[in-house]
Amino acid sequence: MAFQGEIFELPLWNVFDRWMRLLEHNFYLWKVLMGNDTSRETPLGLHALIEQLALEIPRPAVRSLLARGSRRTWISDAGVIEHYPRAYEPEAGLIGQLRFALRYEPLDLGVYKAAFNRMDKTELERWIQNEPNGIFARRAWYLYELFSGRTLDVADLKSGPYIDLLNPDLHIVGPAVRIRRQRIFANLLGNKDYCPLIRRTGKLTANFTKHLPERAHALVSAVDPTVLKRAVHYLFTKETKSSFAIEGETPNENRTSRFVATLMRADQFDPTRKQSLIELQNAIVDPRYAQKDWRDLQVYVGETLPDFSQRVHFACPKPEDIPSLMDGWMRMISGLLDPGSAVDPVCAAGAGAFGFVFLHPFVDGNGRLHRFIVHNVLARLKWTPQGVVFPVSVAMLRDMAAYDRALEAFSSAIAPFVHYQLDADQRMLVENETADLYRFFDATVQMEYLFACIEETIDQDLKEELEFLAFFDLALRSVMEIVDMPNQRATLLIRLIHQNKGRLSSTKRKLFQELSDAEVERIESAILAAAGEAAG
Repeated sequence: MAFQGEIFELPLWNVFDRWMRLLEHNFYLWKVLMGNDTSRETPLGLHALIEQLALEIPRPAVRSLLARGSRRTWISDAGVIEHYPRAYEPEAGLIGQLRFALRYEPLDLGVYKAAFNRMDKTELERWIQNEPNGIFARRAWYLYELFSGRTLDVADLKSGPYIDLLNPDLHIVGPAVRIRRQRIFANLLGNKDYCPLIRRTGKLTANFTKHLPERAHALVSAVDPTVLKRAVHYLFTKETKSSFAIEGETPNENRTSRFVATLMRADQFDPTRKQSLIELQNAIVDPRYAQKDWRDLQVYVGETLPDFSQRVHFACPKPEDIPSLMDGWMRMISGLLDPGSAVDPVCAAGAGAFGFVFLHPFVDGNGRLHRFIVHNVLARLKWTPQGVVFPVSVAMLRDMAAYDRALEAFSSAIAPFVHYQLDADQRMLVENETADLYRFFDATVQMEYLFACIEETIDQDLKEELEFLAFFDLALRSVMEIVDMPNQRATLLIRLIHQNKGRLSSTKRKLFQELSDAEVERIESAILAAAGEAAG
C-alpha cells in the first residue's frame, strides 16, 4: 500500500520513469545472469576465466563486467553483477584475469580448481616467481598446489607477514591454519575435499547484530522453571512432528518419542564420526531402510508425473563420490566445532546442515538429519539456551516455498552440469564427473534463510509458547478460585473462551450448564486479565 500511495503522490512522468528504470534493471539482470551479455560489456575475473577456458561449471554468484560508466553493483535474488569502468581493465591474458579475481571478487573454489586444471603451469610459475611476495600471487600459488596436488617451481617464502587466504571483508572465514610455504593463513570453512563459501553480505552482517541468542536467553530466563520445562517438551515434540511433516510423513508415537529423545541429547551427538551418523539414521527411519554404511545407490529428488515417469529436481552425488565428500564434510564440521573457531554458530550450523542434505549420504532420513544438525551445532556451540530447542522445522513448514527456494538456489545452479539417464525403471545413471559440483558451493543464500528461520522461531514460536503457558497457568488458578472444578473441565473452558477472544460462545454455553451466568462472566473477565498479564 505504501508503494501505491507513493505512486499517486508523484507526477505521472516520474512514476513512468521509475517503472521504466525498474524494468530495465530487471531485464538487464536477466540478460547477464542468463549469459546474454551485451556488446558493450566484457567479462572480467572468474567470469572471464570460465569463458576463455570453456569451463563447464556453474557461474559464480558474483560476476564482474567491464562496462561504460561509473562503478556500479546490481543485486538480485539470482546473484550479483559488478560493473567496473575501463580504469579497472586487467592486463591481457589469463593471469591478468586471475589477478583481478583474486583482488576484487569473492573466491569461488569450484572455478579456481577447474581453471587450474586447464591453465599452463609454467605461466603460473613465471607470475609467482616474478612477485613471490605479492598477495594475489601467493593466494593463487596456495590454491593451485592445494587443488592440483602438484608443487610449483617456486621456493618457500622465508620472511614477510602472513596474509589471509579469504578476505574477511568479503567472506565468513573459518579457523586460520598457518601455511609456512606461502606464508598464508588458510582460513577456509572446510578443506580441499569439502568446502562451502559464505559471502559477507549486508543481510548477513545485519543478522550478526540482532543479538538473537541474547533475545532467546532473555525470554527463557523470564519464565518460571516449571513453565519452561513444559514449554521445552512441547517445542521438542513440535520440532519433531514438523521435521517429519516436511518429508510428508506422520510418525507414530514410538518414532516421535525416539526423535524427541535424540533432539534432547543434541549437544552430546558427535557429527564428526561416521558411525554416529549411521546410528542416528538407523534410529529415525523405518528399520527396513536402516543402513550400515553410506548409500551405494544413485538417488535423486523428483516428482512422479501422471504417466509414472519422473521429473528430476535434484540429482544427488554419485555413490562412489560419497566417501570422500563425507570425509571432507566431517573434517569441516570438526573444525567449525573447535573451541578456537570464531565462525558465527548459525553459519557453522548452516554450512554443516545444508551441506549434509546436498550430499544425501543415505537413501532415507537425510532431511531429518539435516535439520537435526542445525540443533546439534547450535547446542554444541552453546548458542541456544541449555536444554532448549528452536523449532526451525516449524518455520520451514510454515513457508515451504521459502524453504524450497533455499534448496533450489543450489540444485538449480548445478542441474545443467549433471548429465544423466533414467532407465525404464526410473533408475538414474550419472554419466559425467560431478563430485566438485557438490564439493564447493556458495552457501550464502542458505545462511540468510537459516537466520530468518531462527529469528522467526525465537520471536514467534518460542515467545508464543512461553506466553501461552504463563497465561494458561494464571488463567487456571483464577478459574479455580471462582469455581473449584475438575482440571479437564477447566482446561476446556479456558480454551473455548480464549479461542473466542475472551467470551464463551452461546453454542458452547450449554456445555457448562452447571455454571451460573454470573460465574461465567467472572471467569471470562479473569481469563482476559490473565491474557493481558501474560502478554505484558
